[in-house]
Amino acid sequence: MTVAFINHAECYRHNMGDDHPESPERLSAIDDQLIASGVGVLLDHHDAPEASDEQLHRVHTPEYTRSVRDLSPAHGIVHLDPDTAMCPDTLTAALRAAGAGVLAVDLVAGGRNKTAFCAVRPPGHHAMRRRAMGFCIFNNIAIAARHALEAHGLDRVAIVDFDVHHGNGTEDAFGGDARVLMTGTFQHPFYPYTGTDGSRSNMNNVPLAAGTDGRGFREAFEEICLPRLEAFSPQMLFVSAGFDAHAEDDMGMMRLVEADYAWVTKKLRLLAEQHCEGRIVSMLEGGYALSALGRSVVAHLRELGDF
Repeated sequence: MTVAFINHAECYRHNMGDDHPESPERLSAIDDQLIASGVGVLLDHHDAPEASDEQLHRVHTPEYTRSVRDLSPAHGIVHLDPDTAMCPDTLTAALRAAGAGVLAVDLVAGGRNKTAFCAVRPPGHHAMRRRAMGFCIFNNIAIAARHALEAHGLDRVAIVDFDVHHGNGTEDAFGGDARVLMTGTFQHPFYPYTGTDGSRSNMNNVPLAAGTDGRGFREAFEEICLPRLEAFSPQMLFVSAGFDAHAEDDMGMMRLVEADYAWVTKKLRLLAEQHCEGRIVSMLEGGYALSALGRSVVAHLRELGDF
C-alpha cells in the first residue's frame, strides 16, 4: 500500500518576500529530489482541498480565522507577526495546507493508504489558537489530529515533532487533552523559547543542546520518546516533520543528516505497525537548506513506504 503524497499548486504561490527563508523554492526542492531519486513515481498523489471553517474551528477560534480572512491583501504583503506575512495567494495556500492534513486522515483512516505525507506550506506547528506565529498561520497538524478524534472517533492519537523548533502552537492546542500525546525533540534554548517550563502531563518535550548530532538525537528518542509512545499506544500517529535540524541548515544549530531522519521514521513506522495498524500522517514543517530538505524528505518517504 503506497504512501499518499498530498500537495497543491497554490501552496507554491504563498510568498512572504524574496529574502524570506520560508520560500516557494522549498517545495520545488522536494519535487526535484522526488524526480532525481525515482521516489515520486512510487507515491499516490493527491491535490489538497481547502479546509472548512468547521475543521479550522476545532483548533482556532472563529475570531482568529475571521481576522486572517479580513487581513488577506488584494496586493502587496501584510504582516501578521514579524516573521509571518500574507500575500494575495496566502489565504488559499494556508487553507490548502490545513486541508491536506484532513484529507490525509481520511485516506489513512479509510484504508486507502497506511501512511501519508503532506508537502504543503505555510507550515503550522507554531500557529496558536488565537494568533499566527513563526511562519505559521493555521496549525495543520493540530487540525489533522483533531479531525481524527472528532470526525473518525479515535480515542488516542500521538504527535511526534522533530523540528529544530518546539511546536508551541501544537502544545497550545492540546495541552491537558488526555486523548493526545505530544512528544519530540527540539533545540533549546532557541526560538520560540518554550517547551521546558510548565508543560502539561501529556506533553513529553525533549530539549536538546545546540550541536547535538545524530547520536544524541537517537539516544533521546530511544530513551524518552519511544517508551512514552509505546505506553500510550496511539490509534494513529502524526508527525510534524521539520528538517531544519539538519547539519546543512543555518536556521538551527543541530547536526542531523538524512540517515537520522530515515532512522526515526523507521522507528515510528514499526511502532505504528504494532499499535495503530501502521497509520501515520506526516506533515512538512521546517527545513530551509534546499538540497538537504529535498534529500531528507526522500529519506523520510522511503521509510514511510518501506521502499
